[in-house]
Amino acid sequence: FLYNRMGYWSDWSIPILITTAAGFTYITVLLILALCHIAVGQQMNLHWLHKIGLMTTLITTVVTMSSIAQLWDDEWEMVFISLQATAPFLHIGALAAVTALSWLIAGHFARTEKATSQMLMFTAYLAVVLALYLVPLTISSPCIMEKKALGPKPDIIGHRGAPMLAPENTLMSFQKAVEQKIYGVQADVVLSYDGVPFLMHDKTLRRTTNVEEVFPERAYEHSSMFNWTDLEKLNAGEWFLKNDPFWTAGSLSRSDYLEAANQSVCKLADMLEVIKNNTSLILNFQDLPSAHPYYNTYINTTLETILASGILQQAVMWLPDTERQLVRQIAPGFQQTSGLKLDAEHLREKGIVKLNLRYTKVTNEDVRDYAMANLSVNLYTVNEPWLYSILWCAGVQSVTSDSSHVLHKVPFPIWLMPPDEYHLIWITSDLISFIVIVGVFIFQKSAPDIPFLSCRWRLGSIRTYNPEQIMLSAAVRRSSRDVKIMKEKLIFSEINNGVETTDELSLCSENGY
Repeated sequence: FLYNRMGYWSDWSIPILITTAAGFTYITVLLILALCHIAVGQQMNLHWLHKIGLMTTLITTVVTMSSIAQLWDDEWEMVFISLQATAPFLHIGALAAVTALSWLIAGHFARTEKATSQMLMFTAYLAVVLALYLVPLTISSPCIMEKKALGPKPDIIGHRGAPMLAPENTLMSFQKAVEQKIYGVQADVVLSYDGVPFLMHDKTLRRTTNVEEVFPERAYEHSSMFNWTDLEKLNAGEWFLKNDPFWTAGSLSRSDYLEAANQSVCKLADMLEVIKNNTSLILNFQDLPSAHPYYNTYINTTLETILASGILQQAVMWLPDTERQLVRQIAPGFQQTSGLKLDAEHLREKGIVKLNLRYTKVTNEDVRDYAMANLSVNLYTVNEPWLYSILWCAGVQSVTSDSSHVLHKVPFPIWLMPPDEYHLIWITSDLISFIVIVGVFIFQKSAPDIPFLSCRWRLGSIRTYNPEQIMLSAAVRRSSRDVKIMKEKLIFSEINNGVETTDELSLCSENGY
């Protein structure tokens, strides 16, 4: 997204993550400091630099969230998917935090004199606790299931080959994918100006070749407007080592590094020769400019190349909607695949047997409904083991991935929990939390009646509710006259408190302490 608008490649995710982590760490430290002040009954006075820091973090967060909502609205679905993997564990963590917070809440409740304030404080805390106790009723994760109900491991399809181990859509990339013994590969096909099908994802050659060095005046032309003789002159591997899009170039062996540096634009025929005996294939096509000489016949030319390669027709998943009827006539064995989410009956009427969709567009119910209609679902682009595990539990048949070398080593979902076991953990956690909270409130409420704790509680109360002390600590911008008056009040207050403290200490000593 940013490359197409800024003209150069940079991994913006790293500075964004670092900035986000720094901002939230800063907020967390201030929050902990505030809780420490509450614990000792003191008011926390922020320096103006911290106030600026808090406002900056708030504004940045709001602007970022608004930008995501405007530019990548479908990414919000990722939040719900990630909660399917983490909600049971986040619930226990939140329960532990709120239970620990009961010590501070109970202490303030015991020291507060107004009944209204006590009721408001107790009601708010009780509402939060009850909500946490009941939130598992809303948690729905496909991995909360019986082990015997788990379906087979989803097949893995290499996205443009194995793009973490070699430059995408190059011969080396597909060779690496075949070495992983994965189910299939996905490739993007374009037709050159002289009718040679080759592999390229972008409309231009700028990102994945050195076209700006070899043909600088043609760098922004559509890739299909180049003859094959010109395409052969381009290097399609140096960008991978220079930009290191997945942070994996440094892990390549010396021989792989040299091989990657010398990759060229790959013909469709060469790729088919590598994969035809062991691997399935999803084909996607770029629309050609209307001025292209093969604009009306590029489907026929591509079909001729595929059929001439000797690959089994059943191994080809045909994705484009263009000329689908013609494709059925010439290659009836192709698996007709759709990239549109439609109802199962309509898809079956069109002869579709497989769906290729983004994982945020499909729910667990959709996967079950398509499976009942004998429609296979492939989801893209799945790179993380936790996400692969969730989709495995949901019953997805296959996924397209950049990290096929990682996912094919996943032997089992990261976690799988029977419903009865989850219910037991849920109820046990709630009971322990309830017992601890009730015990803390009873202890804090009865503390003034216990002689030793009574002394500490009263002395703590005296220090807590000293208005001159609080005002003096916040008197940064007050005039010297105001500060002088507050200091005088504080001196007399401390003298009076000293007398009361002496009386209380003598009372304590009478009780044997």
